[in-house]
Amino acid sequence: MVRLSKLTDYAFVLLARFAGEPARLRTAPDLATETRLPLPTVSKVLKQLARGGVLKSVRGKAGGYLLVRPPRSVSVSQVVHVMEGPLAMTECCLKPHGAPPAGCDIEPDCMVKAHWRRINDAVEDALTGLSLADLAEETALPRTAGQGRLVMLGRTATGKST
Repeated sequence: MVRLSKLTDYAFVLLARFAGEPARLRTAPDLATETRLPLPTVSKVLKQLARGGVLKSVRGKAGGYLLVRPPRSVSVSQVVHVMEGPLAMTECCLKPHGAPPAGCDIEPDCMVKAHWRRINDAVEDALTGLSLADLAEETALPRTAGQGRLVMLGRTATGKST
């Protein structure tokens, strides 16, 4: 199963708060109260997002955290990369195209690795097509019955608008 960690999920919960009021300085204790997440977890996630360049840490008595860029210019993909590292559906998707085989004994003879790269690229494109502003919107569209595709915030999994 491909799954994001709880910390990454929590990062999006916290970032949705920032996206709702992008110019507002936010503190870890306030965010913990608003989201009902444990303060140590909120602090850990905020520090990681600051190290990754998504948030800016403002020191001092009136300090806190701010978004570095407008919510529309921060992609879901960027946040996933900060929290999880590179997106890779399989081991062979971790390395650049044409790099020597590593991590998989059958990679040199694998007939499906190119397909996994296509799938990996499609997931990456879908995540790149969504921004923090999209996640902060009040209404997310549910899965459309009978279409066999996931509709996320007005886009299909391929990134096309619905």
